[in-house]
Amino acid sequence: MLDGQFKALLDAARLAATPAFEAMPVNAARALYKSMRKDDPADYPDLDCRDFPVAGGDGEIMARLYAPKSAPTPGPGLVYFHGGGFVLGDLDTLGTFCRRLASLSRVRVLSVDYRLAPEARFPAAHADAVAATLWALAHAGEIGMDPNRIAVGGDSAGANLAASVAIALKDGTGPKPAWQMLLYPVVQFTGESPSLEALGEGFFLTKRGIDWFNGCLFGDSGLQDDPRAAVIHAPDVAGVAPAFVRTAGYDPLKDQGRAYADKLRAAGVSVDFHEYPRFIHGFYSMSTVAPVVLPAIDEAAAALKAALG
Repeated sequence: MLDGQFKALLDAARLAATPAFEAMPVNAARALYKSMRKDDPADYPDLDCRDFPVAGGDGEIMARLYAPKSAPTPGPGLVYFHGGGFVLGDLDTLGTFCRRLASLSRVRVLSVDYRLAPEARFPAAHADAVAATLWALAHAGEIGMDPNRIAVGGDSAGANLAASVAIALKDGTGPKPAWQMLLYPVVQFTGESPSLEALGEGFFLTKRGIDWFNGCLFGDSGLQDDPRAAVIHAPDVAGVAPAFVRTAGYDPLKDQGRAYADKLRAAGVSVDFHEYPRFIHGFYSMSTVAPVVLPAIDEAAAALKAALG
């Protein structure tokens, strides 16, 4: 059964006739998405936060470091990529989640503001994600991180970027991601699934919305099955970092997340998989309106702390 807090949110959105993202101009959709996510720095005074440029795939991009004041130096770190279908989101839209994650885990979190579609189509965001992670690994000492204890993570589209980075860097000769946090990941852009068919309408993320996001990302390039993005088609995932994979029971993408966890396990990768059966897509960023998700965030923070030591 759908959790009551999410049912109330969905019912309220229907009564208010909140427009779908795909029915709006891109900039209006971005503004609406941002307005739905509150980020109050005062909620976590135990953190030092600062914004600065890091390397992207084609010039500098911005990032935000959430550093617990009592964290060891050097200590573990997480390079994090926000969700939003590769079209929406910025450093503020996952601020509350990143703050709670850093505060509870005592792990520094570097949130990356990668380029968005349709202005920057695939593979721009993926190139930014790889470049930013390599920057963090190379400059770990400057941001208080131990290069051998840096994880990658993200939610939805951001989880896709994290998974892609983990694959791209797995065979490198230097430090590479030590762990990956994949929260309701997007892992493919073509094909159908039972969850997409059954849950593609009425649960926040819709099939029409997914099609719009994918169209913004790929345009008419024909690259939807490129394994840099469609990581479910990656030919070799053996040796990638251990994965923490979480899905939601009322998410049209949940079959994708489970399929990717199965793919990693089949390749000998350690996987911690769990589905929250009563939640919807995007729940990790909804704690201010659905406090029922707070234990899930706390669990992710505990897993992050345990994985990186």
